[in-house]
Amino acid sequence: MGDFDIFGQIQQFLEKGGPVLNAIMVITFFMWALIVERFIYFGVFHKQVVKEVTDKWNARTDHKSWHAHQVRNQLISTVRENTTVGLGFIATLVALCPMFGLLGTVTGMVEVFDVMAITGSSNPRAMAGGVSKATIPTMSGMVAALSGLYFSFRLARKAQTEVLEVADHLELDY
Repeated sequence: MGDFDIFGQIQQFLEKGGPVLNAIMVITFFMWALIVERFIYFGVFHKQVVKEVTDKWNARTDHKSWHAHQVRNQLISTVRENTTVGLGFIATLVALCPMFGLLGTVTGMVEVFDVMAITGSSNPRAMAGGVSKATIPTMSGMVAALSGLYFSFRLARKAQTEVLEVADHLELDY
């Protein structure tokens, strides 16, 4: 494969980071799958949901009564439900990434202290594995959280904007 074997490099990185890095990787992939799904929803399916809701409202002749207001609230709620699916879970995964990074820090430092206890000294070469298992998951957890944080907020803002736009389109007669 040449001098640059990407899968070998990834495998080496995962080994240096320890088992917690594998968990961070799984959380990050799952988080990004949900983020991509939400962007696909807004790009492809959301317009159809808005059209259906608007058509249902426009098909009604009564836009004044208490019952009409409740129907309007239900239609807006339908749009809100569809736009916010998974956003709380994405935010939870974003928050989990740095926590798992800290878990990696703790497990790596435990390994460093084990080496110090076994060897009876602070040999830098012996401690290097534990130090990398402490720092790599921390960095990875923070990078994963930062990458997901921006898109999590962007999706939440998009959902809120879309719900408000639908609410504005469903006009009430007074």
